[in-house]
Amino acid sequence: MTYVVTDACIKCKYMDCVEVCPVDCFYEGEVMLAINPNECIDCGVCEPECPAEAILPDTESGQEKWLELNATFSAQWPNVTRNNGQTPVDADEHKGEDGKYDKYFTPEPGSGD
Repeated sequence: MTYVVTDACIKCKYMDCVEVCPVDCFYEGEVMLAINPNECIDCGVCEPECPAEAILPDTESGQEKWLELNATFSAQWPNVTRNNGQTPVDADEHKGEDGKYDKYFTPEPGSGD
């Protein structure tokens, strides 16, 4: 098992999860974060820290797409180990919004640490 970041993170990217990760397995895209499934130790400390409830265990039904997306983009995006203050100013407006992947996802990397 591993944890995955889902589309609930898109345009929110609060980064509270990054601060508590003991193995620094988060990677930053322009509009969301990703977890490297090979680095995640399945401790689960990140899941309750996410205000957008965007982090789920990959064992939950329907997470295959997100496991693949996290694996792909964590290999391409820069590592992020601390909250760098890059949370979008309109994050709260996008929290809970449906269809964010189709509307806003971009494969562009974020700034990382």
